[in-house]
Amino acid sequence: MEENIIFPAEWFPQSAVQLTWPHEQTDWAPILDEVTACFAAIAREIIKREKLLIVCNQESEVRRQLGDVDYDQIIFREMQTNDTWARDHGGITVFTNGKPTVYDFVFNGWGMKFAANYDNLITRTLAGTGTFRKKVEVVNMQPFILEGGSLETDGKGTLLTTVECLASVNRNEYLNKEQLEYHLKDFFGLNRILWLENGYLAGDDTDSHIDTLARFCDERTIAYVQCTDESDEHFTELQAMEKELNTFRTADGSPYRLIPLPMADEIFREGERLPATYANFLIINDAVLLPFYKSDKDEIAREALRKAFPGREIIGIDCRALIKQHGALHCVTMQYPEGVV
Repeated sequence: MEENIIFPAEWFPQSAVQLTWPHEQTDWAPILDEVTACFAAIAREIIKREKLLIVCNQESEVRRQLGDVDYDQIIFREMQTNDTWARDHGGITVFTNGKPTVYDFVFNGWGMKFAANYDNLITRTLAGTGTFRKKVEVVNMQPFILEGGSLETDGKGTLLTTVECLASVNRNEYLNKEQLEYHLKDFFGLNRILWLENGYLAGDDTDSHIDTLARFCDERTIAYVQCTDESDEHFTELQAMEKELNTFRTADGSPYRLIPLPMADEIFREGERLPATYANFLIINDAVLLPFYKSDKDEIAREALRKAFPGREIIGIDCRALIKQHGALHCVTMQYPEGVV
């Protein structure tokens, strides 16, 4: 029987969201209290609506940091970790003939930029500890290297991604774009792939993950980072990306409804501009968690997403701590659809 594979969109009903918690052996050590407060804020919103899977070094320490919350909604799994970017080391779920399958791709620290020996084992370890339901198949996808932040799906067979990331020579160096497309269509049951040739954010370690630039909000709507300031270093690239998005068509040939998100105000650390972006939001059951940076643009971004998600609460989370390590809200989370956890 031919396999029918569906790569579900983020807005599909979810069973849980994964967080991989910061600790003293991560790069978060100098600002650990600040960043764990951000993680706790994310956790509290998730557990109001669904289960939360926390991967951590020490459960008792995380409980101390979380305080008085509904622990019936939390699944703890203790293991060694290098870092906290669950979007990229987390398992990626598809449905194969209606049954959930979790893909465990190789995570090599965004093209061998950072150590990932422990993080690359997280999904395998979760499977071994019975975290996923019995009917869930976990598939080892090595040697293919892939990060969740590089993929945007509409749940209907269309993938949105960037050439800059997926064609990086430090990931799947022996595969050209056409070969990558073949494998992605095979893995995820895709009909087509929309490749963005343009778009980047200064300070981004991921080689232009799509979740920092443009996101599906439904199968006909894309929210994206728009830069209108000609003096901003991103102006030319993001204007070119906007033109590309305007040429894209839905599966039935219609233009996408495009919702611009404001370019986040400049944030610098030690003289380096950080990749602050409002596109790094997380869709959960009945809500969207949106990174805030204590800027006047926060509310502009919230209003834009209200147009994209009229049936969901748009909740701002202060992500100024997360951006200090070049990531934001979507980067530290991985959702699992209904029936997986």
